[in-house]
Amino acid sequence: MAEEEARATGRCLMCKRTFGYDPATVETVLIDPETGLPPGFTVLGTFRPAGPDSVARSADQPICPECLEKAAELWKTYNAPPPTWESWPPSKD
Repeated sequence: MAEEEARATGRCLMCKRTFGYDPATVETVLIDPETGLPPGFTVLGTFRPAGPDSVARSADQPICPECLEKAAELWKTYNAPPPTWESWPPSKD
């Protein structure tokens, strides 16, 4: 995105870099400022029902395009397709 298209500036939730973005199209994550986690998450990584007060005080935090690309790359790395094996007995083709 060109900087002249940016309508807002903010810090990326992941890398803390300041970047310009269009609020209508940027990827965001809902974060509770009291805990620093999304509503419904615990510090141990488990889930719990999100209370209405934690959802009410939460705000959308933007994520920069570079972090999204890194996340997509990691997802591809850790979710590779399963290996394929030749059939047995081997075909005579």
